[in-house]
Amino acid sequence: AYGFEVADGLVVPDPASRAQQQDVHGPSLVPGPIAADPAWRGRPWAETVLYELHIGTFTAEGTLAAAARELPALADLGITAVELMPLAAYSGSRGWGYDGVLPYAVHGSYGTPDDLAAFVAAAHRLGLMVFLDVVYNHFGPEGNYLNLYAPQFFTDRHETPWGAAINFDGAGSWAVREYFINNALYWLEEYHLDGLRLDAVHAILDDSGKHFLTELSERVEAGPGADRHVHLVLENDANNASYLRAGTGSRRPAYTAQWNDDLHHALHAAVTGESAGYYEDYAGAPVAHLGRCLAEGFAFQGEPSPFRGGERRGEPSADLPPTAFVSFAQNHDQVGNRAFGDRLSELAPAEALRAAAAIYLLAPQVPMIFMGEEWATTAPFPFFCDFEPGLAPLVTEGRREEFSKFPEFNDPATRDRIPDPAAPETFRLAVLDPGRQKELEQQGWIRLYQELLGLRREEVVPRLRDVPGGQSLCRVVGKRGLRVQWTLGDGSLLTLLANLGPEPAPGFGGVEGRLLYATDREAPEAERELPAWSVAWYLKDRA
Repeated sequence: AYGFEVADGLVVPDPASRAQQQDVHGPSLVPGPIAADPAWRGRPWAETVLYELHIGTFTAEGTLAAAARELPALADLGITAVELMPLAAYSGSRGWGYDGVLPYAVHGSYGTPDDLAAFVAAAHRLGLMVFLDVVYNHFGPEGNYLNLYAPQFFTDRHETPWGAAINFDGAGSWAVREYFINNALYWLEEYHLDGLRLDAVHAILDDSGKHFLTELSERVEAGPGADRHVHLVLENDANNASYLRAGTGSRRPAYTAQWNDDLHHALHAAVTGESAGYYEDYAGAPVAHLGRCLAEGFAFQGEPSPFRGGERRGEPSADLPPTAFVSFAQNHDQVGNRAFGDRLSELAPAEALRAAAAIYLLAPQVPMIFMGEEWATTAPFPFFCDFEPGLAPLVTEGRREEFSKFPEFNDPATRDRIPDPAAPETFRLAVLDPGRQKELEQQGWIRLYQELLGLRREEVVPRLRDVPGGQSLCRVVGKRGLRVQWTLGDGSLLTLLANLGPEPAPGFGGVEGRLLYATDREAPEAERELPAWSVAWYLKDRA
């Protein structure tokens, strides 16, 4: 155990601590070497089916060791990559992980560095990749001591939602950039992780000649990415398509893919009818927005966003391959940022959920499942945390105030019903219940996901290598019908017909190729109509 004395006898942990003896306020520990498998070379991105999970709520035990025991079931489902929500040490025993303050240390509630190494090894033995969510845009509000001895780590020249920005471009920023770049290399090299998901990179503010994100990707490509598959994925509300293109002299794009919130929002609006908050931008024409996402990547490629007061958002993306985008019907943000953390299974009819799954799990974009979705869990995923007594009430009040702008929460009594993030019972609400998974109805959902992912593995993935961008066609049919066609990497044609409405939809026209999948189990008469909430996929092999 060790620490640093910085002022008035105060001893603080190493800012690059790899393990903590107690909480983030206690001494740092020097762990032994990590035993990664040097023979593992990863998997190509086109084979990726992501499964996002939170270690603390994925199992009753809430540990890496317990989660490792569930990996065979994920492999059987058809998952090829597990994406872990942040593991970096944060204050308290429970939280989402986005308030980390020691980015190199595994949070103690989840286990030790050895436990993470064992989790990764178990995944690799099953052929599963492991991705980690990392946060380089801010530190949490409790347990960050950098200001006491390295104030130049931060800058008041930029502002973020969390206050003063991290200094990526001012005096002394070389050390800041190295701190985070080496953190990325640390996870990828020492634990042999297969990829990173970078949180909210639109909040990484950098006016230097070479943006931090560019430098990070170059260092990864020259380092662990030089001799094995390493994938970098962005969350980027600004929809900067340029990060998804290859730069001059590079073997591959700077970033492998981006979470496509546009696709989620359009799909969610289509199956639920919701129009509040950011769904305002999609609710007027959800099927058209969904079609554009499936065919071109982003729904907003420079158009004004009404939700943002008319601010233009995004860059053109139609030239990018569909595999440059990660699609999902749920994730931790889109569930957890709701007032009650309610799942899509509580918001939409079963037939709409089946249609949504059949679309995003078979489309050429890379799909991501949020833990429990595959068995239609109704367990909420509310926001939860465990800050010190002086801070916790402020977080609770801020959370409730955040929703006061929504009409349904105008009444203070209604806002008081929003779960208290600091209460232990709020955390317990999010823990998955394996007993529910064994119910017959939920087993039916698992079989659906297994069938769709099996079809994806056998019929779609082999055709995604070198899949081109700019070769997709999209047409809205009537009010709620959608027809999308992609040219795949081997020249074959993949066609989606979907009716995302409660009434039959006519006028889709004829389709070439064999029926790959239909929600109604019968080949639909495509030239006439599709039943309510139905999906059909066709595949025409290259002549």
